[in-house]
Amino acid sequence: MNNSVTNTARLLGAGLRALLVLTVVTGILYPLAVTGIAQAVFPGQANGSEVRADGRVVGPSLIGQSYNLPLKKGQETPEPDLKWFQGRPQNGLGTNGVNTQYKLILSGATNRSGDNKDLIDWVTAAKKAVIKDNSVGGYTVKPSDVPADAVTSSGSGLDPDISPQYADLQVHRIAQRNGLSVARVRELVDAHTDGRTLGFIGEPRVNVLQLNIALKGLVAKSAA
Repeated sequence: MNNSVTNTARLLGAGLRALLVLTVVTGILYPLAVTGIAQAVFPGQANGSEVRADGRVVGPSLIGQSYNLPLKKGQETPEPDLKWFQGRPQNGLGTNGVNTQYKLILSGATNRSGDNKDLIDWVTAAKKAVIKDNSVGGYTVKPSDVPADAVTSSGSGLDPDISPQYADLQVHRIAQRNGLSVARVRELVDAHTDGRTLGFIGEPRVNVLQLNIALKGLVAKSAA
């Protein structure tokens, strides 16, 4: 009997010591080590890939934002603020019409097949809107000019980037709305176009938040 109690106590003691050691190693030392390495090697990513403008954080570079006008009375769906470059159609994004506020609501794909009627209607309506919004004096958008990312959301609905083709399609509208030359706006797009990661992964892309921050600076410079 005494031997059984002794063995039980010994096993409990060993278990408690193992729990203590593992708690310290995996619950304290390992998280501190990983956090320290992340802060030293990848501080931007570790801190949320924050983008700053005018001395404050205006959003993350890895999560898309919408640029809409304030809702009017009785309006349920906000209209895009067409003085800004627009990102991909979004599922569940908050608004950031002046680049200073951001509210993430949810993310997720539509989970609808390519022949789903609702999806086809959404894409058709989005394409018409893109053509209408970006056709300005002296420049008409043709249906064949509209790239896929202009009318479809990403799998998460949070894609922060657009294709160079979609950014270029918006150049004339942006120039007209902000009193800038088309050439200067196109230069801005080219300067903010990133190539494939490591030269072969993914596609060329333009980060909409960073492009709009640069646009805001260009407009302010032109008005000065």
